[in-house]
Amino acid sequence: MKGKKVDHIGIAVKSIEEKINIYKDFLGFDEIEIEELKDRGLRVAMIKVGETRIELLESTSDYSTIKKYLEKKGEGIHHIAYEVDNFDKIELLAEKENIKLLGKPAIGAGGSQVVFLHPKTTGGVLIELVLRRKENDE
Repeated sequence: MKGKKVDHIGIAVKSIEEKINIYKDFLGFDEIEIEELKDRGLRVAMIKVGETRIELLESTSDYSTIKKYLEKKGEGIHHIAYEVDNFDKIELLAEKENIKLLGKPAIGAGGSQVVFLHPKTTGGVLIELVLRRKENDE
């Protein structure tokens, strides 16, 4: 596995509608995609900022990890996501490097595969690894 770039920065918000104007109207970013991830109890807004994106995360259910995060810490930066070239042997590599995975790879926004690394093993930062779908995989 090799990291390619910062994919996005995830920001937990109580309401996408209340925060989107900062990026859209004030900063002038107009490439915005909003998507609901029902199985994860999330609504996300992906805002293109150069070669990376800002991801606004809003809870849509009581079981959402974002709801729990907002209750405990309030709005703010939730995670940093890095695009990687593959997930081959990710469990073995994580074990070798003493990094704890938070679950198995799952489907994330835009149909990508994602997996999170526990902040206790990454210097206090929740890290998301993102494996993008290839164009011919659609």
